Amino acid sequence: MNLVQLRKDAKTIFDTGVKAVNPVNAIMQHLKRQNDKLKAGDQMYDLSIYDGVYVIGAGKASAAMAQPLEKLLSDRMKTGVVQVKYGHSVPLNKVHILEAGHPVPDEAGIHGARQIIELVKNTGKKDLVFFLISGGGSALLPSPAKGLTMEDKQMTTKILLESGATIHEINALRKHISKVKGGRLAQLAYPSTLISLILSDVIGDNLDSIASGPTVPDNSTFDDCLYVLDKYSIRNKIPVSVFKHLEKGARGEIDETPKADDPAFQRTQNLIIGSNIVAVKAAKKKADELGYNSLIISTFIEGETKEVAKVHAAIAKEILKTDLPVPKPACVISGGETTVTIQGKGLGGRNQEFALAASIEIQGLKDVAVLSGGTDGTDGPTEAAGAIADGSTVQRAKSLGLDPGYYLRENDSYHFFQALNDLLITGPTFTNVMDLRLLMVA
Repeated sequence: MNLVQLRKDAKTIFDTGVKAVNPVNAIMQHLKRQNDKLKAGDQMYDLSIYDGVYVIGAGKASAAMAQPLEKLLSDRMKTGVVQVKYGHSVPLNKVHILEAGHPVPDEAGIHGARQIIELVKNTGKKDLVFFLISGGGSALLPSPAKGLTMEDKQMTTKILLESGATIHEINALRKHISKVKGGRLAQLAYPSTLISLILSDVIGDNLDSIASGPTVPDNSTFDDCLYVLDKYSIRNKIPVSVFKHLEKGARGEIDETPKADDPAFQRTQNLIIGSNIVAVKAAKKKADELGYNSLIISTFIEGETKEVAKVHAAIAKEILKTDLPVPKPACVISGGETTVTIQGKGLGGRNQEFALAASIEIQGLKDVAVLSGGTDGTDGPTEAAGAIADGSTVQRAKSLGLDPGYYLRENDSYHFFQALNDLLITGPTFTNVMDLRLLMVA
């Protein structure tokens, strides 16, 4: 088992994990129909009592999720609107697809959100509404709260992303400066029956954090938002209008997001149809089939990317020396989603930065490779899903005149791996359950 085979196997294992959370398979596993009876998870619905079925959605995979839904409910479905990231459209018949900006919302996103809101507000008690949620749903359903602008939301999102705030913290603020997030979409849909089908891109699959929980009771408060601003010392960086809005909310001058006792949630089902653990388990199974001793260390990995990379590199060194925590040949698998505190002016994403930081830590080690990729096929503002590195990466880079330390400081992992031809390019996968990292030791 040489390094070439190790890298090839890593790609195969990653692809297998991604295929396991394909939205078509996920929906067909969780929705079963027999005549007018529809089973969603453990709940049963009688389609004959509804005047019509409607579909709305937001997220990179929402259009792909709508495909099997159209086939399953073609005779009942009236129409629908879903909003996806640019380049993530697929052929649909009754559901209209809109494309918009991600991870920073844009004007197209606001226009699309208006159409989604208008559709759902016009449904009634005898209608059944499906809401398709996947990664990117927060940015792809932008509807600023009264008194706020698109620019306010864009600047706030940008500052939060660059501060190193966790996805949970970012979503808490997104909910409180939005008309639809934090359970407010469920309020808009009420009294129609609402089924949310969710591809989770959040650690722990917390429903109120996935796409900022538009159909879920919100546990966060305006006070929590002010705490996040202080925690990352960005109170004076965000737009004044946003800060004043949050202060008004904390004083009780603006309604809080809906909590669990709101009647809208009595007519709402939230069903997770795919998550990181599903992809990770599928990757483990494939690694076993390929002859590796595999180990899942966690799907709850978060924190600063460079530090997480150091820990994974340390595990590789331990395996080489002691065959612990798993003997060679080894495939150590982790999931979750790390964060990057941006200090440079380069191009990249958390997965590419992970691979770059890890390459420095494992330089010179024979028969060791790391792969880190986003299951959605994109990493940061790039077309790459991530990157692959090994013990020879640093040496190969230096032979090309590239200084790995410089590229890491500049957060320019994309151009580093582009020069080495080691970017992980998958194209849009039409799913999103966070990241998948593989540590391979021959």
